[in-house]
Amino acid sequence: MWRVAVRPKWIAALVLALVVAGVFAALGQWQLERSIAEATVIERDTENTVPLESVGSTQSVITTDASGRMVSVACAFVPGDDVVIMNRPTSNGTGSWLVRHCQTPEGGSLAVALGWSPQTITPTEIPDPQSPLVGRYVPTESPQQSDFRSGERSAIAVPELLNLWANPGPVYGGYLVLSEAPEGLLTIGTEAPATERQLNWLNLFYAAEWAIFGVFAIYLWYRLVKDEWERELEEASSEAP
Repeated sequence: MWRVAVRPKWIAALVLALVVAGVFAALGQWQLERSIAEATVIERDTENTVPLESVGSTQSVITTDASGRMVSVACAFVPGDDVVIMNRPTSNGTGSWLVRHCQTPEGGSLAVALGWSPQTITPTEIPDPQSPLVGRYVPTESPQQSDFRSGERSAIAVPELLNLWANPGPVYGGYLVLSEAPEGLLTIGTEAPATERQLNWLNLFYAAEWAIFGVFAIYLWYRLVKDEWERELEEASSEAP
């Protein structure tokens, strides 16, 4: 078959197929670039503070709209439910975070990260911040991030906190990071969620089509060469004694 393929006419056909495939590849690249350039930017207002109950509720997972938003909530801290999260990275170093259990007037429970310290935190020395609280509402973390064998908790996992609080009741799916830490702690820095972009799927479909056309051009050349080779084999067998 390859003796047929290296004949001048089939070499010329291969060059033509490669040129056509290259043109199709360029068109596919152009469609891909258009899809990215024309992507729809999904704007979310996350920095204007809104009441927590307007974007979230207890006994439900945190929604995309609520994730990363600045919220305010009126609640009272429950004594004895403090949890210290260790070895937490921040923009200014690694330290411990103090997480407290806060209950709303309706009885909903909310985990609140008050602040952090590079030193050992003594929860009883940290005063409760004044209500209403203002901070960024973020999704819960996985308890699997903690090293339970060494007795360290390094993740703020709402499912785990349920087992540590005396009377949790209905619980919010995320936790609140205060925008201003109380006296004795440093403020935990948070950032606004990254802007989301939704690609133009029609242009992506066209890009995939051009890629398929390019592959088909090479395959067509291969198929034509194979057909000629098989025809010559058939003619040779029919002429054999």
